[in-house]
Amino acid sequence: MEFKEVVKNRYSCKKYSDRKVEQEKLTAVLEAGRLAPTAKNLQEQHIYVVQSAEGLAKVDSVTPCRYGAPTVLLVAFDKKNVFTYPGGKRDSGIEDASIVATHMILAAANEGLDSCWLNFFDPEKVAEVFGLPENEEVLMLLDLGYAAEGAGPLANHASRKELSETVSYL
Repeated sequence: MEFKEVVKNRYSCKKYSDRKVEQEKLTAVLEAGRLAPTAKNLQEQHIYVVQSAEGLAKVDSVTPCRYGAPTVLLVAFDKKNVFTYPGGKRDSGIEDASIVATHMILAAANEGLDSCWLNFFDPEKVAEVFGLPENEEVLMLLDLGYAAEGAGPLANHASRKELSETVSYL
């Protein structure tokens, strides 16, 4: 698919069919995340693929927003392997994991998959429920699958501000 079309047509899916995600498509999505840029190329992301009934039940226990997706990607990052900005007040963990997640979202759309970035959960609870290492912080959960019949973007999906409202030239 043409990149501009991928970006324009991708939306946050809120209702999934029970159709499983093919391994080759999942691998393409994960590979896009692996290739995403990170500060100093530290690659501090860790992606957990949740597809088992037990794992999906854990997702359901921490958020009401799985929307029936047959696959959920848990995106975390190693807090001890981040670039700290000059001044010492910020580090690259959240932004690097966000870049990885965004690459995977766009790759999913390119593969004909639907997705939804989930942030309605307590990251510490997710880490506890999944038994993640203490050095990892959860950024997001990514629903992944095929939209159910009748699913589609929210009514305001195509409503975007003009560039002049969001961009300034200095």
